[in-house]
Amino acid sequence: MKKKITLLLSVAAISLTTFAGGLLHNTNQHIAFMRMMARGASHEIDAVYTNPAGLAFMDHDGWTVSLNIQSASQRRDVTTTFDLFPEADHTRLYKGKAEAPILPSLYGAYKKDRWTFSGFFGITGGGGKCDFDSGLPMFDAAVMAGVADKTKPLIEKFPQAKAMFPQGYVDPSFYDIESSMRGRQYIFGLQLGATYKVLDWLSGYAGFRMNYFDGNYSGHITATANDNLVKAVGQMMPLVQEYAPEYVPVLNNMAGEGGLAKVELNCSQTGWGVTPIIGVDLVWKGFTLAAKYEFKTNLNIENDNKTFEDDVPDEEFQKKMQDYKHGVNTPSDLPAVFYAALGYEFIPNKLRGTVEYHYYDDKHAEMAHDKQKALRHGTHEVLAGVEWDINKTFTVSAGAQNTDYGLSDAYQTHTSFSCDSYSIGFGGAVNVTDKIKVNVGYFWTTYKDYDRSETNYFETARPGKDTYHRTNKVFGAGIDFKF
Repeated sequence: MKKKITLLLSVAAISLTTFAGGLLHNTNQHIAFMRMMARGASHEIDAVYTNPAGLAFMDHDGWTVSLNIQSASQRRDVTTTFDLFPEADHTRLYKGKAEAPILPSLYGAYKKDRWTFSGFFGITGGGGKCDFDSGLPMFDAAVMAGVADKTKPLIEKFPQAKAMFPQGYVDPSFYDIESSMRGRQYIFGLQLGATYKVLDWLSGYAGFRMNYFDGNYSGHITATANDNLVKAVGQMMPLVQEYAPEYVPVLNNMAGEGGLAKVELNCSQTGWGVTPIIGVDLVWKGFTLAAKYEFKTNLNIENDNKTFEDDVPDEEFQKKMQDYKHGVNTPSDLPAVFYAALGYEFIPNKLRGTVEYHYYDDKHAEMAHDKQKALRHGTHEVLAGVEWDINKTFTVSAGAQNTDYGLSDAYQTHTSFSCDSYSIGFGGAVNVTDKIKVNVGYFWTTYKDYDRSETNYFETARPGKDTYHRTNKVFGAGIDFKF
């Protein structure tokens, strides 16, 4: 039983979900994105990230810098039905709370004649921590199944025990489970590049982004006998000692100080990789056609275990545990991404709109145990937004985004699940002076619940069903300077 729990807890050390974009990307880097969503045809400072080739058409020569701060709150809940759960309908809710109180990003660009040199720093993936203070269903289910499987043969052997355990095994009414799981993950991105205006209507960009992964995952689970089990073990011990002494260690383990199960994990992970980026921007009679391509990033994550139970002598179990040993590298590539946007000024310098498409090639980004192969397809995103300059001082905007991940049951896990969604954003900007602009924005995401069921629920040999729920809200403010 303890072997199974240790493995499940170790598997928890995987990625947290992001707040906007593909499975492993945060695309909400600038407040202008939050308030309009579709920024792939931008010619302002946020184009450093969304449309770097468009920097050639900025309206200011010299330096432009931007500082943005966002605060995100997300819920990641799991409703699970499992036949050993003691609730009347065998169903319970596990609540997960993900917080990123401060998500900063910094932009800079220097434009001179046909050249623009730019840089960006932000949290391009992960971006927060997630707490499951009441644990996760796969942990509780594994403990309950392990206790039942371990004690069923013993109870069947002694008719006297059947009166004490009417279910035919030690059920959850005889012990208490306490568990929790916490994760923190950040992918810091530093991007540098250059834009050149090839013609008056055409520009190109080449650059790269350095990505640094930093994460930590900690958790524990204990199952401790209550007074009912201690009493029952005391009554059974004389019989077992006399007729089946081989079961004495089982009884001692059930009611001893060590409890039925006790596991702890504290694992940090780090890694890095480089993303080459190219882009192109075309401007003609009020239209802007822009595209950007980010190449696949080879990213390996190395384990640094502070606490880890790996002294199980079973050879097959040891083979499974190799992925989680100290110093082991796990693949976690960032997929290649293609962005394309079409913008149009309906009223010059007054009213403009953009439609946009993103494709994340997740199927060809290597993940641990080739998990990417379980996806039905890469991620598709469609975005649209409008922006209106009310006057020279005030601007308002709004937009929407729809995301389809190509999910499957085999891809989803309790610690890393995604749900197809759509997002709505709105906000505005104030030109305080000709050189200073303040942006504010808010967006929320509505997710489609994902149902997952299996006959062998996380290797417990029992059926189980999960429904994944998510919510997401992000608020932010930023300031742009020209000098």
